[in-house]
Amino acid sequence: MRRSLPPVASKVSDTLIARGHHGVIITQPNPTRTAQEAAEALGVTVGAITESLVFLLDDDPVLLLVSGVHQVNLDRTGQRLEGTLAPAPAAMVREVTGQPIGGVAPLGHPTNLPTFIDNALAGHTELWAAGGHPNTVFRTTFGELVRITAGLAIDVD
Repeated sequence: MRRSLPPVASKVSDTLIARGHHGVIITQPNPTRTAQEAAEALGVTVGAITESLVFLLDDDPVLLLVSGVHQVNLDRTGQRLEGTLAPAPAAMVREVTGQPIGGVAPLGHPTNLPTFIDNALAGHTELWAAGGHPNTVFRTTFGELVRITAGLAIDVD
C-alpha cells in the first residue's frame, strides 16, 4: 500500500522536481528530529545529514544548510556573512519556511530565503536532508544541493 506524503512534503517534492531533482522523498516510520536520529535511521554518518537552520542575519531571515556534525559559531559565521547572526525565533522559522522545526527542508518555502551551504557537506558523496516534515527525508549531493537551492557555499564552524 502506498503512503501519501504530508502536504508540506508534497510541496517539497514538487519543488525538487521543478528544479531538476528526482523528487523522491522517503517517509520514515518515526520522526527523525535530530541529525543523530536521522543518521541512525538511514545508516549514514552524522556529517552526511544536512540540517536546515534559520537564522537572522541582522534583521533578515537566512537559511544555513549545515553538516550534522557542526554547531554554528554565531560570531565567526556572522563575520563571514558580514552581519550579526542570531537564531530565528521558532514562530519565524515556521512562518518563513511553512514547515515544522525538525523537518525543515532546504527548499519549498513560501519565501525565498538567502541560502548558505556548509562546505563540510562537500566531503560526502551522498547527503540527506529533511523533506519538509519530521518523518521525511530526501537524498542529494553537494553539487545538486547548491544548484537546487541557489545557495552559496561557505565555511561554517
